[in-house]
Amino acid sequence: MERLVWVCLGSALGGGARYLLSLGALRLLGSSLPYGTLTVNVLGSFLIGLIMHVGLETTLISPSVRIFLTTGVMGGLTTYSAFNYETLELATDGDWSLALVNIVATLIACLVAGVAGLAAGRALVGSLVNG
Repeated sequence: MERLVWVCLGSALGGGARYLLSLGALRLLGSSLPYGTLTVNVLGSFLIGLIMHVGLETTLISPSVRIFLTTGVMGGLTTYSAFNYETLELATDGDWSLALVNIVATLIACLVAGVAGLAAGRALVGSLVNG
């Protein structure tokens, strides 16, 4: 039950952060593409890779804190459902090229960010499993 409370608190923090980051991206980059969703998904992909590596390879992040940060904060921060809706909205409006750009940008940027997060975790704490 304690972990559920931590996940709920983390989700609230992540959701708040998503809202603020999305507003910032809208102000900085405009509304032609859902930059806010792209930003939080890329950031979340990087951070979850980093958190999971450090949490699983060291004792720096306890299992409870890891769940708070990943399932809670990252779960509240990133949002596939918004990505899905915004991409479908672009397509429904007839802007198939921007819909495709959003799909490709999200897929590639999030995969690259995830790899970068793992690399950052390895650079920070090394890899105990592989030496």
